[in-house]
Formats: sequence, C-alpha cells, structure tokens
Amino acid sequence: MTSRGPLAGLLGRRDECRVLDDLLTGARSGRSGVLVLRGEAGIGKTELLNYAFERATGCRIVRAAGVQSEMELSYAGLHQLCAPLLGGVDNLPGPQRDALSTAFGLRGGDAPDRFLVGLATLSLLAEAGGDQPLVCLIDDAQWLDRVSAQTLEFVARRLLAESVVLVFAVRDANACEPVSDLLDLPDLHVPGLTESDSGKLLDSIVAGPLDHRVRSRIVAETRGNPLALLELPRGLAPVDLTDGFVRPDARPLSRQIEQGFLRRVRSLPAETQRLLFTAAAEPVGDVTLLRRAAERLGIVVDTAVEHAEASGLITFGAWVRFRHPLVRSAAYRAAGLDGRREVHRALADATDAQLDPDRRAWHLARATAGPDETVAAELERSADRARARGGIAAAAAFLDRAAELTPDPARRGARALAAAQAKYHAGAFDAARELADAAELGPLDDLGAARSTLLRGQILSASKSAGAGLPLLLDAAKRLEPLDARRARETYRDAIYAALTAGRLPKDGVLAVAKAVLSAPRPAEPTRDDLLLAGLAQVSTEGYAAGTPMLLEALAAFRTDEVSREEGLGWLPLACRSAHSTWDFESWSVLSAGLVDLARETGTLSVLPSALLLRLSNRVFAGDLAGADSLVVEATAIGEATGSRFFAHYGALVVEPWKGREPETQQAIEAITQDHLLQGEGKVVTATQWAAAVLYNGLARYEEAYAAAKRGCANPQELGLYLQSMVEFIEASARLGRPEDAIDTVRTIHDMARASGTDWALGTSARVRALVSDGQAADALYREAIARLGDTEVRTEFARVQLLYGEWLRRENRRADARAHLAAAHEMLSQIGAEAFAERARRELQATGAKVRKRTAATDEALTPQEAQIARLAGDGLTNPEIGAQLFISPHTVEWHLRKVFSKLGISSRREIRSTPLEGEATSA
Repeated sequence: MTSRGPLAGLLGRRDECRVLDDLLTGARSGRSGVLVLRGEAGIGKTELLNYAFERATGCRIVRAAGVQSEMELSYAGLHQLCAPLLGGVDNLPGPQRDALSTAFGLRGGDAPDRFLVGLATLSLLAEAGGDQPLVCLIDDAQWLDRVSAQTLEFVARRLLAESVVLVFAVRDANACEPVSDLLDLPDLHVPGLTESDSGKLLDSIVAGPLDHRVRSRIVAETRGNPLALLELPRGLAPVDLTDGFVRPDARPLSRQIEQGFLRRVRSLPAETQRLLFTAAAEPVGDVTLLRRAAERLGIVVDTAVEHAEASGLITFGAWVRFRHPLVRSAAYRAAGLDGRREVHRALADATDAQLDPDRRAWHLARATAGPDETVAAELERSADRARARGGIAAAAAFLDRAAELTPDPARRGARALAAAQAKYHAGAFDAARELADAAELGPLDDLGAARSTLLRGQILSASKSAGAGLPLLLDAAKRLEPLDARRARETYRDAIYAALTAGRLPKDGVLAVAKAVLSAPRPAEPTRDDLLLAGLAQVSTEGYAAGTPMLLEALAAFRTDEVSREEGLGWLPLACRSAHSTWDFESWSVLSAGLVDLARETGTLSVLPSALLLRLSNRVFAGDLAGADSLVVEATAIGEATGSRFFAHYGALVVEPWKGREPETQQAIEAITQDHLLQGEGKVVTATQWAAAVLYNGLARYEEAYAAAKRGCANPQELGLYLQSMVEFIEASARLGRPEDAIDTVRTIHDMARASGTDWALGTSARVRALVSDGQAADALYREAIARLGDTEVRTEFARVQLLYGEWLRRENRRADARAHLAAAHEMLSQIGAEAFAERARRELQATGAKVRKRTAATDEALTPQEAQIARLAGDGLTNPEIGAQLFISPHTVEWHLRKVFSKLGISSRREIRSTPLEGEATSA
C-alpha cells in the first residue's frame, strides 16, 4: 500500500506528510502542535500515524486507540495513552496527582472533577515532554470513551510551549457519529488517492495481467480508498480481473470492505475463527488474557495463532492488533449472538477478579442472556467503583445493564433510578429521562419516588433553564420533608436559587418556593443553613425588612464559624449572593474569598466558576479592578474548558463597564443574551442591563443609562444587581433633570437600607436621596453618604459619591469645594481603573478651572489580560505549577508567558514584578 522514502513519504500523501513533518519539527523546537486527521474508513489515517511514528526520531512516543466496546468505560482511552507516563504522576501538584490516580483506579477517594483530571493530564504530558519531545498518536478517536475524548480535547486546547504533539485519527462523520469534543481542533481532511496513484497501488498488489477496463472500474468504484484498493480485489475470481467485473454493490464502501473481511474470517479454520472472535471481544489486546480465554474454549492456541497471522488479519506481538478496526467488527459480527456470549464468558473466567473486577463484570454482563441477580450485583459494585474514580458514564452503563438483568421488580426500579441519576450527571439527559420512566414502572418506595421527581427537576433545569425544572424541584422537596430532612432542605436551597436566577417564571415562582420553605417543619434549634433559607423565604413573602435581620444573622454565623467542605460548597454560593443583597460587604468579601479558596483546594470545578463570578463582582465594588481582571481570566479559562458561554463572558460583563469600554461591554452582553439556553432568565436580563447602565452613566450618556437601568429594575426577585440597577436608574434620572421619575425608587432603597443597617446600605440611601434633593438637604445627604461609604471597603461607590458631590458643588458655584472632591474622585477612579468615570471627573475639574493631565500608561508595551494575571500571581509568590493549576495551563506555558512579561516590562526577575505597575494599577499623573 505504501511507498516510503525520505522525500516521497506515503504514496500520494506528500501534503499530509509535510504537515506531520512540520508538527514534529515544531515539537523539537519547543512548540506544541495538534492535528485531527479525518477521513472515511480505510482512507489511510492509520498509515499516516505510522508515518509520524517512524519520523519522530529523538521523540518519546505514546499511542492509544479507541475501541468501540470500550466507549462506556470512562478514562479507558486516556489510561491507555498515559500508562507509559505514569511514573511522572508523583511529580504533579497534590490535587492533580490525586485526581488522575483516582480516575485511573490507582487509589481510592472521592470522584475527581473531570477538568481537574484534564489539568493533571496536561501537566503529565508537559512533564513528559520536558526532556525530549512527546508525540501522542491516537487512532480511531471516534471510539474513545466520552470522558477521555473530552479530557484530550481540553489538553489539546491548552498546549502551547510544552514540546508535545497530539495527532488524532477520526473517521468521517458520514461514516459514524462525529466526535463532538474534537470538532473545533485543527484538522486535516484525508481524501482518496488520485486516479494515477490509485492505479499504481492497484498494480502493486495484483499479480498477473489486469484488463484495463476492469482496472479503471476498480479505481472508479473504490474512489481512491487505499484499503478498498487492497481488499476488494481479494474477493474477485481471476476471470473477473481479466475479463469482467462483478455487479456494483450499493452498500457504503466501509460496509463493502467489512464484508470482504467477513468473508476472509469465515474462510479460516473453525478454531482460528473462534480465536478471532475472542480477540474481537477483548478490547485491550492483552495476549496473556487472550490465551487463557482461548484455552478455556478448547482452542489449540499456537496453531490458531499461526493460521490467524498467516491470514494477514491480525498480529500477535506484545499486544494483539487487528489489521484494521473493520476486521475487529467483522470478526465480532461473524461470531453470532451465541458465539459472542460464549467468548465473553471465557474472557470473564480468564480475567482476574481482584486485579480487574470491572472488566470481568462487563464480560459477564455481555455473556448473560436473561435475569441474573449475581451478575447484576457485581455490575452494581463496579458502578460504585467507577463513580469513586469519576467514571460517571461508566457507572451509568454498569447500572443500566444491572437494571436489565435484575429479576426482582423493586430492586430493578431502584437500579434503574440509580442509572438515571448517573446518566444525568454524565450529561446524557434523554437517556436519564428514559431510565427514570423505566424506574417508575417498578414499585418505587416513597423515597425513591421523591428522588425520581427531584431527578426530573434537575434534568429540566440543566437541559433547559433554571426555571423549567422549578415546579418539580419544589414537588420533590415537599415529598422529601418527612423522609430525608437534610436532602429536603438542600432541594429547597437549590429551588430558591433557581427561582432567584430565573426571574421570568410561571406566576408566583419565587413566592411559591418561599411559602413552601416556611411551611416546612422548623427545627427546634435552627442552623445557619435554616436561617439563610428562612430569611430568603421571608424576604419574598413578607418583604425585605422582615427577612433581612435573619439573613444578617446567618451571614454572621457563616463568617465567624468554621464551615465544612460539604456545607461550604453547597451553601456559600447562596450566602454570598445574600450578602450582596443585604449590603453586607464584609460578609460578601470574607465568604466569597473562602468559597474560591475551598473550590480551588478541592478541585470542585462545578462550583469554582460561580465562586469566581461572586468574588470578582465583590472585587469590582471594592475598587480592585486589577484583581477582578485576574479572576475574569480564570473564569474565562474555565468557561472555555466547560463550554459555558455564560462563565466565559459574565466576568467581562461585570468589569468592562467600569472601564468605559463600550465595544467590550456590548460584546459580553451579546454573547450572553444570544445564548438560547439563557434566554428568558431574569439574572441575565438584570445583569446585562445593569452593565449597560453603569457603562452609559460613566460615559455621561444618561438617556441610554436611564433606559438600560429601567429594564434592569424589572426583576426585583433577583435582588443583588436589581438593587444596583435602581441606584443607576436614580443617577440617570437626576442627571436628565427628571428626579421625579425616581422618587418611588429612592423610597424603596431607603426602606431597604434601614432594614439592613450597614454603612454600605445607609451610605447608598443617603447618596440616592441627595440626588433628588436640593439645597442644604442635598449637601447634608452627600456628606452623610461620603462619611458612611468612607468607612467601608466599597471604594467604587465611595469614589462615585465624591464625583457626584463635586458635580453638585460645581453647579452650586462652590468651585473650591467642588475642586477638592472632584480631585479626590479623579485620583481614586484613576487608580481603580474606572476610566470613564475618571474622565467624567477630569472634565468637571477642568470646568472648575483646574488643570488636569490624563493619566499615562504604566508600561511601554501593554500586557495581555492573561500575561497581566500571570504577572500578578507570580508577584504574589505563586510557583509556575500553582499558577498553571489556577489558569488551566501547563507550567511550561506559564514560563513562556513570564518570559514575555519580563521583556515587556523590562525586568529580569519575578521579584521585580512586585514593584512594577501593571495594567489597572497605574496612578494618575
């Protein structure tokens, strides 16, 4: 099939070989590379991987291949690729080492987050490529288990300066289901050979004369597919090759090739066929295991191996390898149903129950025809082990089959429900719904029925929107009350969080949840969790003033008492949100920092994105836009890793308006509002319109700010940014000379602020009342606002009230007084990086007669956001691995970015970063 030389490479594949050579050259120069080879079955993708293997001199090479029967065994493909590199696991940071070891079953522990496993894999590959370039070749990637494919795509997107090459071979989507996790990686379509090259290949394998019309017909019908050119003529009689040609087959070419392989398998001696059947059912290619299984089937192994290798369909070396995946599938089909059960039984008997219990259970399940409690129980134990190492998809597959094999209807329903829950956690929502339906056909007990309802609500919330699953969550919480008080409380928590987020719900959405919470049995000694939940419920049912004291009590308890991991991850997001809503800035600061630390330390990436958003919002109000920028980069990295447009863009939505950057703010707004999964959710409407209002108030475009802020006030249930939208609305109204439009809004804020009683709340109340007041009343209120906000850490609000007071003083012709406050506002806003508001202060200062220079950039060449964050983290003393872990990049990439930082800043060491102003940290000139 091939013609290999230093220049020619593979026959007809000069361009493809050049691309592979360039990747290898780049790796030797310290540059990573990724390529997905796409093409139909038999087109030559495997040969191109072999070419890369032969050309990768001086490189370390690891290989893996997807196997169709392994697609539901989580991390099977990744483990196959990484197995030769596991000696480097001990060099990984602790959380990464533990995550990867748990995923591969090397140690016990809680299920690791799959993105932490991805980061660990990136670090492992980068470490392996440190001494010599690492080349990873992955064949038949369309058959990788889903979590392995996702992990390798995660790694591929973050390779930069690691001397690592990843090359995947993927069958075209028209031949099988596309590998969605690899669709956006750099790819190369592998076409059929040209007519000329096809003819050369055909001539090289056909002995004797070949009728030119037959030759042309074969070339035309194989469409340049090399494997077809090699295999289809094998099924033709000599007379067909010399005098004519068989009838064209309408089946797909891959099916024709497989049929050819099927004929060749069936032409072998019976024992050799059974050996191939067994090898096809054993996905790993373990020669020793295969021999043991074959002996149990009564096969004379050496003779069968000799005949099998002579056929050219399979080779037996260190590992068993079929010539092509189509040979494996042909052999498996040829076995028939009874034959497949027979070889799976032999493989189960040959598999060590201590060393590989899960694969043994899987073979037993394939060998079992009818209900069998013993096998079902073994599958259930395998599911538990799979869950413990983060193999949710594998756990779902084990439980699904266990349910099918369970003879007792009640136990079958419980296992089907467990399988449905695993499918839900694996993101297979349709399959989860189907299994939930199957579970409910069995006699579920009351707890099982409640858990089924809860699951349906969770599926709807995850697959549609926060509000879609709310009625079911509420129903489940009520059912759980007498059965499992802790889970009922947690379900109410999730329901009220969903209700606060969704906004536009069926009538009385939040109110319905709140009433249910308050009607539930109350514990004699309520915990801080109970207080938080009840406080939010009372805010919704009885008003802000009724529930806020209870919320503040709960927040104080969260702030001062130790919080366990489980409670922190479950309850702190709601607590942080409540702190914002009650103007409790101290609790918001302490709890959001603690939540981020907890999520990072535990590697809980299901919580970390939300934690980062809560924290960066806090940092924005604290006037730390530089710190918020760092968190934006981290949140964006996680959003890109998880495919969440919301997490990838919400950080920019919060930060960019304060900088007065209209294009960036609008881009973030559009990215979120155009996401169909988020449309209609109140939090999205409130957040985007608040962002627009801040932007336009900063730019002094008050009509646009007024309109946006008014829309931001449309969802009072959301609380946090609803309160801030009211503040922006009042400022825009006042600046447009229409303070009467804001009177009711001012009264609302004043009433809420008195209920809160914090300096942030009372200072905000004084600020907005000053905006709609005149004369001495306004002057007194501005002074009160400055005094109260000056005692808080809410620096952005303190700076803005200085600006507002200065503007009011100038209009009152008190220029000297105005100049002092405007100068203070300009200085603070410039330091913060709130450029539009600083420019507003500068113009006002000039109007008083003061001379003000615009601030200058701190560096000659601006750092990118990622470079700036890496510089800050390095300046804080974090090591390269610690920075990489936080930003989902490898330590090598961190070092590469730091070299650019040093060059741009004109420094030569990490110590100098601390004394060098970065973007957002420059002072005014």
